[in-house]
Amino acid sequence: MSALTPLFALMVILAAALATISVWAPRKLLVKVGAVALTCAFMPVAYAAMADLLSKPKPASFEWWLGKAPEATVLGSSLQEDKAIYLWLQVDGVEEPRAYVLPWSRPLAEQLQQASREAAQQQSSVRMRVPFEPTLDTLEPRFYALPQPAMPPKDALDPPPAQFVPPPGRDA
Repeated sequence: MSALTPLFALMVILAAALATISVWAPRKLLVKVGAVALTCAFMPVAYAAMADLLSKPKPASFEWWLGKAPEATVLGSSLQEDKAIYLWLQVDGVEEPRAYVLPWSRPLAEQLQQASREAAQQQSSVRMRVPFEPTLDTLEPRFYALPQPAMPPKDALDPPPAQFVPPPGRDA
């Protein structure tokens, strides 16, 4: 939501500039009043449209700012067969996760499901290569499970576990 206010302010300034041009143009008064009225009606409609878009996943092909991101972590996914693949991604270097939609692709959906299964078995997470670039490379999967995290190294200074010694006087 952080980008909504500045973008809307820029839209208002541009709309006001267009209205000013139409007011100063050599036209009839009715045309000038109509231009100002349309500008005033445009502003709440534009704000409502922008606010509505905040709750919808963005097509991955529309991602311009992060378009060169090499990888992202898949936080969640939803598949709608023959319609779309919905993803909740955490892009490296970006604070907030974002929702994206990919066009339906059976091989891509199978890769995602396989990577999700592997990640669940290994208790790790799913990563996605080149999330915003269309690729025709089918040799390397776009979705993969991270390897299982390594166990912490055992400290060499820890004493070995004590061995059981039966108490004296008893026969074993």
